[in-house]
Amino acid sequence: MVTNQHAEASKRKHQLPSCAYRKVFISLSPPIVFVSRALHLHLFSFLFTADINELNLPKTCAVEFPDPDDLLNFKLIMSPDEGFYRDGRFVFNFRVGSNYPHEPPKVKCGTQVYHPNIDLDGNVCLNILREDWNPVLTINSVVYGLQFLFLEPNPEDPLNKEAADVLQSNRRQFEYNVKKAMRGGCVGETFFECCLK
Repeated sequence: MVTNQHAEASKRKHQLPSCAYRKVFISLSPPIVFVSRALHLHLFSFLFTADINELNLPKTCAVEFPDPDDLLNFKLIMSPDEGFYRDGRFVFNFRVGSNYPHEPPKVKCGTQVYHPNIDLDGNVCLNILREDWNPVLTINSVVYGLQFLFLEPNPEDPLNKEAADVLQSNRRQFEYNVKKAMRGGCVGETFFECCLK
């Protein structure tokens, strides 16, 4: 006679960890020719849910789901505790499409920020969100990439060329501009709302 304990142990023994499903899913596509759309959506749902459940956020970050029934659209709140952007509060909007993990999530900064790698419309210049994306990367990879942008802004690959030029030519002026923008003020012709936590 099989007890509940034996049944549970047998069930656990035959379960694959989410990383194993990720490898199977990645090897199936793109494009998924031999896999039904239903199976594709099931695997996508499983992988994305696993990514969310396995998030290992730095202490400076939090995730919010404005609609608890929609896990594909969420906010990342980042509050750096060091660097130029220390004591700021920055909100990033994530939108995950059905081709994830073969395509990166769409990420926009919802907080207007004086940053060389984020333009005034919230577009983010992060290589893993573009040409360096590959299906083994996760939401966690994007979070750490964004955190690194706030610790080490990259003036070599700017979306905000003016901020990049100031960072390269005068770091003290750049720091002053960042602090002024975060307090709520004008930098050049652009007004920034206060984003201090």
